[in-house]
Amino acid sequence: MRVSPTTVATPTSGTSVRKVAVASCIGTTIEFYDFFIYGTAAALVFPTVFFPALGATAGTVASFATFAVAFIARPVGAALFGHYGDRIGRKKTLVSTLLLMGLCTLLIGMLPSADTIGVAAPIILVLLRFGQGFAVGGEWAGATLLTAEYAPPGKRGLYAMFPQVGPAFAFILSSSTFLVTGALLGDTDEAFLTWGWRIPFLFSIVLVAIGLYMRLAIEETPVFRANQAARAIDSAKPGLPFLDAWRHQPKEILLSAGALATLFAFFYMGTAYLTSYGTKTLGFDRPFVLIVGIGAAVAFGAAIIVSALYSDRLGRRRVLMVSSGLAIGWALLLFPLLDTGTPVAFAIGVVGTLTIFGIAYGPCGAFLPEMFQTRYRYTGAGMGYNLAGVLGGAIPPLIATPLSASFGSIAIGIMLAGLAVLSFGCTYALVETKDKAM
Repeated sequence: MRVSPTTVATPTSGTSVRKVAVASCIGTTIEFYDFFIYGTAAALVFPTVFFPALGATAGTVASFATFAVAFIARPVGAALFGHYGDRIGRKKTLVSTLLLMGLCTLLIGMLPSADTIGVAAPIILVLLRFGQGFAVGGEWAGATLLTAEYAPPGKRGLYAMFPQVGPAFAFILSSSTFLVTGALLGDTDEAFLTWGWRIPFLFSIVLVAIGLYMRLAIEETPVFRANQAARAIDSAKPGLPFLDAWRHQPKEILLSAGALATLFAFFYMGTAYLTSYGTKTLGFDRPFVLIVGIGAAVAFGAAIIVSALYSDRLGRRRVLMVSSGLAIGWALLLFPLLDTGTPVAFAIGVVGTLTIFGIAYGPCGAFLPEMFQTRYRYTGAGMGYNLAGVLGGAIPPLIATPLSASFGSIAIGIMLAGLAVLSFGCTYALVETKDKAM
């Protein structure tokens, strides 16, 4: 006998929606803190510590290449963790992603430099960065599903916003940790490059313990448990979530990847790449660049909250299209503005870039989960999101330095504008989901 999930009695739960929202926010803050400190270190430290023989420019390119490795790993993590998230539950899978991320980050902080162990250092760094990407590939979909599947109808944008603001807190925390570490070491670059940069990585183990406690305290979502109960009654053999997602909804996976590509490009260009551009090309000191990043994180955190709330009223699709439209014009203005070389122009450039990112990031926490069926929702949402990470998060920072060296910084703006046009078109091709029952 076939039984739909809606015919199963509503599962009782001792977990409130607010508790889930807070736990999801704390969890994504910790996961993305670990992910972001790598980006900051890739801009400020790793060219010298792990690629000293390559020189400044090639060392920076190599450093951002290791940064990009994580984005290649993210779809793999989304497929594997999505499988278990759709089979054994969102909560258990999220505990696994948190532990893996914490272990990889801790080991990066303990990794000897290239001067100590030679070529083994960058090789191990790449492997650990792959592990970070693998973990975060399974993190985002699970965290947003926790809140979206608990949220009452009409308020999914509001509750799915909580894991989305985690990256804002994470970026503030990661930049502040590097800022405080640098301040305690004074102007001694040698001490910072030798051991000071390791402190943010080692500190992450404390945050992982907090996140683990929070995640173990919540229960599985009622939507998932109802679906599992229906499967137990249904005699049909369940398929593989990865194959089911690609068989039934390939259009949604591919279009959502294109729709969110600019989101990733603006975020990682606005954080990791502009951190490097501000210090190495424009010549600003490290504390100033980190302080600007903290201010920008406050701005994009506010943009995430506002856009998520408006997505419940106006629709996810419309808000995403506004962000892509703004991105087209801003991308062409950004580098001419930055190249004026003034501190104010740099601050406006970073804040503007990350605010446009925030407008897109707010609604997508509800938008992607709403697109997919419960039985492969973790997998489908994670694949769309993390393929966008490859297209927008891995490629632009990696090719930005060679593009700028060959054609001038305006070439980076043209690349970003082209990506924004793609995102606008893909979003337009998707259907609105805000009123869809999950």
